[in-house]
Amino acid sequence: MLTKAPRGTRDILPDEVYKWNYVEKEFSELCKRFGYKEIRIPVFEHTELFQRGVGNTTDIVQKEMYTFLDKGGRSITLRPEGTAGVVRSYIEHGMSSLPQPVKLFYQISAYRYEKVQAGRYREFHQFGVELLGAKSPSADAEVISILALYFDRLGIKNLELNINSIGCPECRSKYNEILKDYLKDKIDSMCPTCQDRYNRNPLRILDCKEEKCQEVVKNAPSLLDHICDECKKHFEAVLERLSIMGIPFNVDKGIVRGLDYYTKTVFEFVSKNIGSQGTVCGGGRYDGLVEDCGGAPTPGIGFALGVERLLLELNSQGIEIPEPEAPDIYIASIGNKADLICEKLAWQLREKNITCIKDIMDRSIKAQMKYADKIGARYVLVLGDNEIESNKAELRDMETGDTKVISLDTLVDRLVKIKCEGSL
Repeated sequence: MLTKAPRGTRDILPDEVYKWNYVEKEFSELCKRFGYKEIRIPVFEHTELFQRGVGNTTDIVQKEMYTFLDKGGRSITLRPEGTAGVVRSYIEHGMSSLPQPVKLFYQISAYRYEKVQAGRYREFHQFGVELLGAKSPSADAEVISILALYFDRLGIKNLELNINSIGCPECRSKYNEILKDYLKDKIDSMCPTCQDRYNRNPLRILDCKEEKCQEVVKNAPSLLDHICDECKKHFEAVLERLSIMGIPFNVDKGIVRGLDYYTKTVFEFVSKNIGSQGTVCGGGRYDGLVEDCGGAPTPGIGFALGVERLLLELNSQGIEIPEPEAPDIYIASIGNKADLICEKLAWQLREKNITCIKDIMDRSIKAQMKYADKIGARYVLVLGDNEIESNKAELRDMETGDTKVISLDTLVDRLVKIKCEGSL
């Protein structure tokens, strides 16, 4: 149907978009305080970028990507996440030559073909941060602290930081053999996807959402118990820094995240509120991703925060987002001559950053006054023949009912002063 949006997409209407503006502004301002700069990346990339970056064994690449051939026969994919595109941009534009680390943040739409449910759409939105070039535990702690401070600024409570280490490729390779040994007499009872992953990428089995598979792996050996000494030292240093900052955390050995590029630190912020949607955001370290995508070996860490999930969480906790201010003034006119003068006054007021509304529907004066009341205009000025002749008009404060006679010649300056002082 032409009048219905495709399944999994939705319109963000004016009575809701102010909430999006608010959380976007707060996120942007906070990132800048940490020294991060905004980056904007294409909506689509070459498919190979996500196959190599996100990973061929992930559900995203295997089942969820929107992939098509363009008119040149090239395989193109709508971005399912932001990190791979940022890393591609980092390599393409030689950001490794910039002062390190490179700190970037983004606000994007992304696309995945998956089951539509509350807070989960096929076109969805993410805030993200990527810190490239720093391998120290301090980088991990800084990225996590951005989220902790952001949630605090928004007033969100009852979020739990769950954190784990999935080690480096070397210790993970050894663990994969341990895991395969544990699963070898159980794999036949698991889902076809897990059976396929058994030889290709057994670690991904731990991330399966099938109930029967979760039951099998709940007693599997922990990866955290099998990481190498260097990875263990790194993880302990991250936890130490979080403790110093007073950011509470829970070590969750079950977290592996759903993307292949993660190494060492992985984390999630999970809501403990009844009726919430669980994981609000997640991230981790990806020290091999830049190299996998064709760049020089470069450490990196970041996170992605789902905006739809964030707004659901704000709503479930009853957190009110400030509504946009109503118009400063509505100028009502009676007759064509008055309407022309209103045009001039409206222009002058808008030049001075006064939010001014005037009639463009040829309404009666009674209908104009009703409209001014509906839109919540703080002040109303009515211009007719008498006001034009005397060059004066009554300015009414719609909140208090107070009125003052004001010269049309001084209206603009008077309203600028009123806006600063807050009253007639």
